[in-house]
Amino acid sequence: MLGGILALLAAATFALNSATARRAVLSGSVMQGIAITVPLGIVGFLIGALVFGQLGALANVTPKAALWLSLGGIAHFVWGRFFIYRAQEMIGANLAGTLQQFDLIISLALAVIVLGEVLTPLRILGIALVIVGPALAFSGEQRRPIQKAGQDGVGEKTSDGFAPRYIEGYTCVGLSSIGYGLSPIFTSLGLRELGPGGSLAGGLVAYTAATLAVAAIVLATGSVKHVRETSPQALRWFGFAGLSVSVSQMLRFAALSLAPVTVVQPIQRLSKLFLFVFSWLMNREHEVFNRQLILAAAVSLFGAMLLSISTDAFLGLMNWPDWLVSIVSWRWPAPGR
Repeated sequence: MLGGILALLAAATFALNSATARRAVLSGSVMQGIAITVPLGIVGFLIGALVFGQLGALANVTPKAALWLSLGGIAHFVWGRFFIYRAQEMIGANLAGTLQQFDLIISLALAVIVLGEVLTPLRILGIALVIVGPALAFSGEQRRPIQKAGQDGVGEKTSDGFAPRYIEGYTCVGLSSIGYGLSPIFTSLGLRELGPGGSLAGGLVAYTAATLAVAAIVLATGSVKHVRETSPQALRWFGFAGLSVSVSQMLRFAALSLAPVTVVQPIQRLSKLFLFVFSWLMNREHEVFNRQLILAAAVSLFGAMLLSISTDAFLGLMNWPDWLVSIVSWRWPAPGR
């Protein structure tokens, strides 16, 4: 249950990060964004490890754990973040966030194949509801209609002149999903080596590897001067995005150390609903909206509840019929396989 709650809190803070990052890319570049936000993660996790007494857990980081955590950090903080920032720049945070569901399929498939986790009817239903919920939030009439993309892949401008570039945006969403889909698997493999008390230390390792990768990319592409020329406005927004995502990642790492990927990742889909709210408050002139939020929230939150409750806890709620007990007790893969 605690892992599910932490995943829900992570979803909310991830949404705040997406909204602030969207605001940042209006005045700054994607390269500036990752160069600023990724190193800030080291600061956030270092402070968190000191406050919660996990800094000593760094001594328990084995080469195997360091490898998996580093791969998770690079996949998520560098690859995934670069392409999702690019997608937000092309089509806005709302559309990019709503379309980004493929990473969940990757994560869940690999969680069963690689990590040996199981799917139950409650989890399958919860996953379905959490996926459907965010889609409902954007399925109705739009507040600022945007026409279909023309032959050049560019949609009609909104009132502030923002014209979504759908083809580029959708491509970047797909590429970001690969990184975001792989990262929880790598992270879980690394955290298994450390145990529940080492989640913040594990995050510190992941962010350090990601920061080194970003530094190498900035140097290799000759972008040092470009990063230094970040405007004060973009610096403020990217700085806030970097700090907020550090909190999100602390919650995510803690959740992955306590709950399986098949629970944590679907619950994080709720960030798309939180994003709708934050985008309305912060970026309403730069996004696309509709009026399906209440239904979407109800559907997704019910799905999150199903993911947070264990099969045993559900069966203990009351004296269920035998046929329902038989269905709910099903596992895939079956025990012994």
